Amino acid sequence: MAVSKTFGLEHIRRAAAAGQKDFGENRVQEALQKMGGSADLLIRWHLIGTLQSNKARRAAEAFSWIHSVDTLDLLQRLDNSASAAGTRPSLLVQVDLADEATKHGAPPATVPAIFAAARACRAVRLVGLMVLPPWFEDPDAARPYFQQLRRLRDQLRDRDVPADMLQELSMGMSHDFEAAVEEGATIVRIGTAIFGKRAP
Repeated sequence: MAVSKTFGLEHIRRAAAAGQKDFGENRVQEALQKMGGSADLLIRWHLIGTLQSNKARRAAEAFSWIHSVDTLDLLQRLDNSASAAGTRPSLLVQVDLADEATKHGAPPATVPAIFAAARACRAVRLVGLMVLPPWFEDPDAARPYFQQLRRLRDQLRDRDVPADMLQELSMGMSHDFEAAVEEGATIVRIGTAIFGKRAP
């Protein structure tokens, strides 16, 4: 998935012309503006940033994928909103494995309850897990976080969570995606390696 946050429509159009289909944005409002200017393109939009509950309705209406579900309340708000809008976004549970104050995510102990609740959802589809590890100069230093996410996926499978709810592991970015793929990533979130460095 190409992380297009802070980049303009011209970058998205060039990437789409080269065959890129999936684009990731951090903020709902920025993404909605880009969606309006690229409605002619056959692309899918992913929300990868923190989602505040008061923006759940807009997110459920607009995004094909939401990677940042971290509470039962947010899951239920998204399901209610998607049901009302007639959409069926795919969701990932963002897991907090590093306990960093600046990042969000569900503590691992709460993840099984989110998956249990997702079985009763009417519109959204929970399809896997996401992690955002700390940034390390050495990309291999992120590997233990990717391994932890894969082990959590395996533990959920052992607890009889259906396989179709555990299809995806969203992990790895431009500087560490190779390690993430080696550890089982099915989605990597690539920004800098596609679009170049972001302006401060």
